[in-house]
Amino acid sequence: MHRRVFQIAILLFLQVALVLGGWVGPAAALTPEQQLLSEAWRIVNRSYVDDKFNNHNWWSIREKAVKQPLNDRQQTYTAIQGMLANLDDPFTRLLKPEQYRSLQVNTSGELTGVGLQIAIDPQTNTLTVVAPLAGSPADKAGIQPLDRILKINGTPTSELSLDEAATRMRGRIGTAVTLTLGREGREAAEEVELVRDRIALNPVYAQLQSGSENLPLGYIRLSQFSANATEEVARAIDRLEKQGAAAYILDLRNNPGGLLQAGIEIARLWLDSGTIVYTVNRQGILGSFEASGQALTNDPLIVLVNKGTASASEILAGALQDNGRAQLVGENTFGKGLIQSLFDLSDGSGLAVTVAKYETPNHKDINKLGISPDRVVPLEPITRDQIGTAADLQYQAALQLLKETTVLAKSV
Repeated sequence: MHRRVFQIAILLFLQVALVLGGWVGPAAALTPEQQLLSEAWRIVNRSYVDDKFNNHNWWSIREKAVKQPLNDRQQTYTAIQGMLANLDDPFTRLLKPEQYRSLQVNTSGELTGVGLQIAIDPQTNTLTVVAPLAGSPADKAGIQPLDRILKINGTPTSELSLDEAATRMRGRIGTAVTLTLGREGREAAEEVELVRDRIALNPVYAQLQSGSENLPLGYIRLSQFSANATEEVARAIDRLEKQGAAAYILDLRNNPGGLLQAGIEIARLWLDSGTIVYTVNRQGILGSFEASGQALTNDPLIVLVNKGTASASEILAGALQDNGRAQLVGENTFGKGLIQSLFDLSDGSGLAVTVAKYETPNHKDINKLGISPDRVVPLEPITRDQIGTAADLQYQAALQLLKETTVLAKSV
């Protein structure tokens, strides 16, 4: 009797050992390609904003991906991209080493290309222009926010990822690229040839102008939230204050965003106190960023926005609007209310992963909805030289609103 119990115990122990061995063995025997795929899987598993992973079994997706032939790095990249495609989130994506380096340059230095900020429209799944960068070849050619990029040098963009499309538009100075564009209200697609150039990323243009009734007006146009944007805006405000500015127009039109922290810090330049933005993670936990210092100026402020105002621009516009610091003039904004973080992979590539969504201080979720301006003013296309002139109807509406604001302040 005792002997039989002992034999059963030995058999049970062996079964447990075999089970554990079957679990540990494959992990220890992963190839370098499988290890890289698993590395990407783990980052998404612990960081992605949706803990239901778009209603997919994320563990099962990993198991299927690891069993694919992964004989070289390109096959591994394809497998990682296949995993991420299950999330149906164009902003969560693999960045191959060259793409990853280009993205880092895009927020800190300069690049060569056509000067377009692009995104995949989640509703139509088409490659869409968020905004052209100021003074870029795309800007000079008249490409507009929400234009659809149908082909790049004849290749349908439906066959390309977001980063593959961006890579095809970048290139050496002086080389040409042909874009096939579609635009709402235009029946036929249009081909535009652009010559690549160096894209300067100095994000701020500032000038003292004369507003209504000779009101000294500080005009600041912010084109991108790059690493030096906060310093440049602060320097512009300081200079305009010394020149006697009594009111401001902050132009965020066609500003596609950039660094989240830059948007928060620039909001602090205009606010003494108040919530700037709420972030909501996968557990539904609210975090917030607050203004807690002295604003550089308390003069009246109008913010210009349009369909190309996106991401960090919407954070800034929403913070100023909800805190009653500024009124917004123009068109409904783009509607990108998701926050991505960048993660390094061991081979020099990276992952951009949506880790949270944001809400304005009044808890407005603007993703896919955008922010509505206080005064809606449609704008016909104008050239860069016409910005801030009589042809700029949104700018003229901002001047009128400032006049009303200052008249009301004097009467009170």
